[in-house]
Amino acid sequence: MTVEQGSEGGTAPVPRERVAFSSDGLTLVGDLRLPPGPGPHPGVALTGPFTGVKEQVAGAYAEALARRGYVTLAFDHRNFGESDGAPRQHEDAAGKLADLRDAVSLLRQRPEVDPERVALCGICLGTAYALKAAAFDPRVRAVALVAGAYNDPRSMRAGMGPEGYRRQLLAGMEAWERYAAAGEPEYIPAVADAGGPAAMPGDEPFAYYGTDRAASPGWANRVTTLSIRELITLDAAMAASFISPTPMLVVHGERDDYCSPDGARAVHEAAGEPKRMVWLPAQLHIDLYDNPLFVDPAVDEVATWFDTHLARG
Repeated sequence: MTVEQGSEGGTAPVPRERVAFSSDGLTLVGDLRLPPGPGPHPGVALTGPFTGVKEQVAGAYAEALARRGYVTLAFDHRNFGESDGAPRQHEDAAGKLADLRDAVSLLRQRPEVDPERVALCGICLGTAYALKAAAFDPRVRAVALVAGAYNDPRSMRAGMGPEGYRRQLLAGMEAWERYAAAGEPEYIPAVADAGGPAAMPGDEPFAYYGTDRAASPGWANRVTTLSIRELITLDAAMAASFISPTPMLVVHGERDDYCSPDGARAVHEAAGEPKRMVWLPAQLHIDLYDNPLFVDPAVDEVATWFDTHLARG
């Protein structure tokens, strides 16, 4: 393993170690950031937005939390970035939960980490996986959810209408049949300029992923059409009813046209104690990706929550 210097902002880069670990026979690649001072430290595994890779949002939050004294792991989920998995650029909901299971195991096995003080942090779609993983894994001692997409098939069906939802399900299954027959998946752009068709349509996703703001050699502007079915059938919101007694923090922008504030509010209300809801005056979803006016207070809230509930000494 090689040790590199982090580069995401700040004045004192945190040492960063490239790590590889196994999940369901696949090799996943990540960046392990090691804070200064003697350990063992608490550890945090991070999972980020739809199509995101470790050098983007998850890496930025990982860098900031490492500066606050946490060993952090930002990694590429299966099928994305440097990690194994096929088809490429495919959202595998069950697979991502398995990835988080094994990311927690990696942190617990590291000598720099206190195995009884491991947490999860999710941003955007990563909150769906972090919430569900934490709800059913008692090894996870706290969870923080930022700008969350709390997928719920009931809400998806309500938004699309019953017939529209069925049409999307059918389209997904027909795409699966074509993939099974041809051995090659179909793709759509992840983002597109000027209102073009995309998995994440609109100007706001393009303003992040389609520009230098998110530049990364591991990111590709495409996603399988099969991924859409994964997203509309993922039930993550239900995990809020199971999260207690694991401490849960929800941080969300007051306005968010891509991840509903109502969804964040509903998850918080469904969870038992201990829990906390924090509203930030962000007006764009991507404000909580890389805008320091909102990312910095979000990180402060996450670190304070973990400081309290992981009892860092």
